[in-house]
Amino acid sequence: MWVLLLIPTCAAAVLSCLRLVRVAAIADALADHLPADARPSGIGLYETAYLAGGPARVVDLALVRMAGLGRLHLAHTGWTTVVDPQGRGRLERALISAIGPEGQCRTAQLKAALAAHPTVRDIGDRLALAGLATPAVVRDRALRAIRHVRYALLWAAAMLLLTVVLNADGASARTVLAWYALPLVLTGGTLLMARVDVHAYTAWAAPAGQRLLGTMRWPHVCLTGTADDLLTAVAIRGPEAVQDPRLRAALGQR
Repeated sequence: MWVLLLIPTCAAAVLSCLRLVRVAAIADALADHLPADARPSGIGLYETAYLAGGPARVVDLALVRMAGLGRLHLAHTGWTTVVDPQGRGRLERALISAIGPEGQCRTAQLKAALAAHPTVRDIGDRLALAGLATPAVVRDRALRAIRHVRYALLWAAAMLLLTVVLNADGASARTVLAWYALPLVLTGGTLLMARVDVHAYTAWAAPAGQRLLGTMRWPHVCLTGTADDLLTAVAIRGPEAVQDPRLRAALGQR
């Protein structure tokens, strides 16, 4: 009986590990074609926000900026209302359009819609072409492959436990443990390898983008901080940098 459980367990472990290795190879090949010396020129707050937190961080920054300028009202109850319908740029116009003709919508729905908007995706595409951001396809594949290896590891551990319970005698338990060590060692070792070789491709910023973020000033906004400090802090640290509890609650609505 335990052999019937071992075969699919080993198959799942091998397939998931091979998939992760393939994703790592594709990511390395793509990285070789990216510019080695990424230029920080033209990197604004929205680009910084994307490198630090992806599309969701860009949306948070846009909401905080427009709310600070009085163009939006963000309620802590989870609603966003348009105050000034005239957008001053592509992102602002996309945000107002995502709210809809009624001029009001749920903040969570707005954030989800705007994060997938082509205007936000274009920011990531430009940064990826410059070698500063991890291409979205590469990041998604890397995260998915790592997740599948984790599932295979947990499945192997669960099947080992189940098999040991079903075969309680000492000799059989030792045999089962020896065989199940194969998928456990394979998936565990692959995850350790992923921490070194694949982990860089799971972040929004590529290695060059991470070095660029490391050179930036990380403001710790206080109650007397300037508006520029607040926007920079939101771009790098996210909504937790907002001192106003009502605004922070509005951004954190799910």
